[in-house]
Amino acid sequence: MNINNLSVFTSGKEKSKAIIFVHGFPYDHHMWDAQVEEFSKNFYCVTYDIRGLGQSPEADGQYTMESFVDDLERVIDELKLDKPVLCGLSMGGYISLRAIERMEDKLGALILCDTKSMADDDQGRLKRAAGIKTINEEGSEKFVEQFIPNCFGEKFIKVNNSEYRAILNRSKQNGSVGLKGCLLAMAGRTDTTAYLSKISIPVLIVCGKEDKLTPPDIMMSMAEKIKDSKFVAVENAGHMTPIESKNVVNRSIGKFLIGLS
Repeated sequence: MNINNLSVFTSGKEKSKAIIFVHGFPYDHHMWDAQVEEFSKNFYCVTYDIRGLGQSPEADGQYTMESFVDDLERVIDELKLDKPVLCGLSMGGYISLRAIERMEDKLGALILCDTKSMADDDQGRLKRAAGIKTINEEGSEKFVEQFIPNCFGEKFIKVNNSEYRAILNRSKQNGSVGLKGCLLAMAGRTDTTAYLSKISIPVLIVCGKEDKLTPPDIMMSMAEKIKDSKFVAVENAGHMTPIESKNVVNRSIGKFLIGLS
């Protein structure tokens, strides 16, 4: 379906408790396929393609983290979701953390996978700028080819190479305007660390032990600041835990969801 010019996908019974899955960069809603398959049995699963990625149009590419949260809020309101569980990875985690800061009263619980509350420092902003330069000078496919390998653990790339290649090729379909818009939005996002201690809903934090982009110590530090949080470190996984360790992540999410009832 289309909500506010976003491609939105639902699975499961509408009357069941809702979970909204917000994907990372530069992926699309398909990165949550294993979780949707598992949890749509008992929950109403909602995924969508972030503006400029997947099947959601690029428009002008002038994105901000605030506009991404506006999009998320519009999805919640249009679908009339009652305090859904919000689950975000990486950039989806940035969106989720800002959403909690802005509208915690609309949400029932939070799951953060391989993400961080800190805004980009100067080095991080320079990396985003370098990514935009690569897209401008060498094309979006070249950027994706350079970026994606850092997201996965070496074991997954070697053992599950066909699945890895499929993910890589799908990410290459994203247009340059959307990719650059997301990079600018991430570079300009605010720091949400100060709000962590104020979060009053249950939180699950999941991190791959081999995550190079948001290492376990960074995510553990987040967990320590959140009063009602649980931390899970996933063996043999990098930044993309829901894909690299589907069963472990599903079990962890499942146990967390049971604890909410």
